[in-house]
Amino acid sequence: MSVPKAELHMHIEGALEPELAFECARRNGITLPYADVDDLRRRYDFSNLQSFLDLYYTGMNVLCTAQDFTDLADSYLARVRQQGVRHAEIFFDPQAHTSRGVALETVLDGLEASLATSQERFGISTRLIACFLRDRGPDEAMATFEALLPHTGRITGVGLDSAEDGYPPEGFAPVFARARQAGLHLVAHAGEEGPPEYVWQALDVLGVDRIDHGIRAAEDPTLLRRIARDQVPLTVCPLSNVRLRCVDTLGRHCLPQLVDTGVLTTINSDDPAYFGGYVGENYRAVQREFGFDDTALREFASNSIRASFLGRDERERLLAEISAE
Repeated sequence: MSVPKAELHMHIEGALEPELAFECARRNGITLPYADVDDLRRRYDFSNLQSFLDLYYTGMNVLCTAQDFTDLADSYLARVRQQGVRHAEIFFDPQAHTSRGVALETVLDGLEASLATSQERFGISTRLIACFLRDRGPDEAMATFEALLPHTGRITGVGLDSAEDGYPPEGFAPVFARARQAGLHLVAHAGEEGPPEYVWQALDVLGVDRIDHGIRAAEDPTLLRRIARDQVPLTVCPLSNVRLRCVDTLGRHCLPQLVDTGVLTTINSDDPAYFGGYVGENYRAVQREFGFDDTALREFASNSIRASFLGRDERERLLAEISAE
């Protein structure tokens, strides 16, 4: 699916392919609890979000040096260049690294070494979004934000991710208010496993610019109309939703309902190394399942540009590129 597009919901740690995981483990002197690459890949059968996170954080332990993060970002960009990605707004989880002794500066330096030249090398502009791990609580989120403050020139926004159920967005209102005052964009995972009420809170308490996932908004007609009316973007990740059992099958996904309601819907990969596909595979999967024609796929791509945090001139240039297709 090579139509020009942006990807707005992708965790860079979730692009850690088994081959790179073993390479980083080798050079960092780490022994992974898996026999080989194939053994690790066979473990990608998840019963829910938490079962995925358990494996996800184990794999992340191999990321220790700036070079590891550079290689990780380069690997992702090289793959999605072939799938038409022209802009990527990339999540990373500072707490997942600082909590195991990797300095924030190491993470940022490593990612920046790749992303600073992503346009020249891959034809992809990039932005970084630092996400707070909601299951570690608001106090740690605030401490993480304070650590990020000297580096706000290196990030575009902040987000809220990790285990959703039982961790409502409203508790993070103070740190999101601080981020807004610092001039950062705001996004939050809501309505993936958590109820529609979490989407309401992300909108009305946190004041986010975009909702990540948001699929359970389809259960609340009033909420769905609000999102459509206000053109609040949803960064939907279809293959992820199936792999994490948020929906039983792709055919039961609410994506057609979102489109029919007029929601500004974008297609993304989430954690592509774990969920069976990068953004291009997600586009192809929904096309096969729901019969979306090329016009509909171009609309998803255009939505991704409209929902991005690019400047107006950059958005208009990419929208023109999509129209030319």
